[in-house]
Amino acid sequence: MSEPAAPSRAWFARPRSGGTLLLAALVVLAPLVLPNNYSYEIAIQVAINAVVCVGLNLLIGYAGQISLGHAGFFALGGYASAILASRYGVPVWLSLPGACAAVGALAYVLGRPTLRLKGHPLAMATLGLGVIISIAITTEDKWTGGPDGMQVPPLVLFGFAVQGEHAWYWITGALLVGTVWLALNLIDSPNGRALRALHGSEVAAQTLGIDCTRFKLQVFTLSAVLAALAGALTAHYAGFITPAKASFLHSVELVIMVVFGGMASVFGAVVGAAVMTLLPQLLTVLKDYEMMVFGAVLVATMVLFPQGLVPTMARWWGGRPQ
Repeated sequence: MSEPAAPSRAWFARPRSGGTLLLAALVVLAPLVLPNNYSYEIAIQVAINAVVCVGLNLLIGYAGQISLGHAGFFALGGYASAILASRYGVPVWLSLPGACAAVGALAYVLGRPTLRLKGHPLAMATLGLGVIISIAITTEDKWTGGPDGMQVPPLVLFGFAVQGEHAWYWITGALLVGTVWLALNLIDSPNGRALRALHGSEVAAQTLGIDCTRFKLQVFTLSAVLAALAGALTAHYAGFITPAKASFLHSVELVIMVVFGGMASVFGAVVGAAVMTLLPQLLTVLKDYEMMVFGAVLVATMVLFPQGLVPTMARWWGGRPQ
């Protein structure tokens, strides 16, 4: 007589349901402890960075494809929406998805030759893409305002301009919860299992009939669209955008957030974005020693949590990081 199957985890203990619900609860309850508009501004930045990092983690952590130029897609989303809205009079509720679609199409076209590379050549190629985008934004001053940047019209929804940190907090918070839910559903789907298979070994994945090129291109495009969406929202929230959003340093910051929180972990990307956005704010009291302590924290974290914060702690507790 066979032993009974182990009972499945309750819905609230599963990352896709319980984890998403916990994140939504944190978003809803956080305003109770946010004292002023500045804290709301930081929370908005955390949510925007987390959206980008979740998409980037799908590419790096699950598909195993490095990208050092994602800040370029972030900036293109903001500039494309700003140009459509300010120079062509396109309503922002149309310019924003239009910008995301344009960036997604560009990422698809650029990704076809780029993703044929692996390892260091792929890293260099994505770095080159980011540098090209940054230079183009800086030099095309007739469209982008050049190094000085350009004004961005406010986001208008249902005839009302979205203004104030409180309104933007709920928009970005809802976007973060939706992005996490989307990512968790993706990695638990056959497509997500295919991504993890090609991360382990593309040769083995191909022998199983997985079209590695197609899956890599799809996740690259999805991550670029999420970055563009976050960039467009940042531009409309701030009312201004500069080429600094496309800088190599910004791309490195995004990758650090993913690695710090834990690759191949959706919630790791969220935690990494939150910690790496909040930490510089907390260290400002140290003044001249801020960057030294910041670097020490990074080194200590990688030594104590070699797989990142969330995966390492999940293994300590006997769970599976997601």
